[in-house]
Amino acid sequence: MTQTPGVSVRPLHPSDEPRWRELFRGYRDFYRLEESEEVVSHVWEWLLDPTHECQALVAESAEGIVAIGHYRRFSRPSSGTVGIWLDDLFTAPQARGKGAARAVIHRLTEIAGADGGSVVRWITANDNHQARALYDQVATRTHWVTYDAAPTIA
Repeated sequence: MTQTPGVSVRPLHPSDEPRWRELFRGYRDFYRLEESEEVVSHVWEWLLDPTHECQALVAESAEGIVAIGHYRRFSRPSSGTVGIWLDDLFTAPQARGKGAARAVIHRLTEIAGADGGSVVRWITANDNHQARALYDQVATRTHWVTYDAAPTIA
């Protein structure tokens, strides 16, 4: 368990479901994703399935769970290594700026280090200024540009 003053980070537990659902809905709202309890339930199932690639951490303070982080390992053929991809990081609005997101990222760097991983990587929206202020302190911004292609339906 990672400790930051006033914040601890640990793996998600099944008893965290109500608060996790609240925070994950907040994450989806923040990124203006369509409301979908089906998606929320589907992701919860992934996170509880030990054979699924997605895993989760929660950050706790005196107020309870204040942040969630979803991550997975990914192969990096260009370097012959494995990294950790931070898919979703969300801190409750009232807890922002108090170290929860920093603690989750720190814990992921510890996990990557223990695994012999080469990187912890994530993306964020260009206009997510508050998060980017933290990210600029704890990581190096890359020059890569992201593209999405829609699947072809035959």
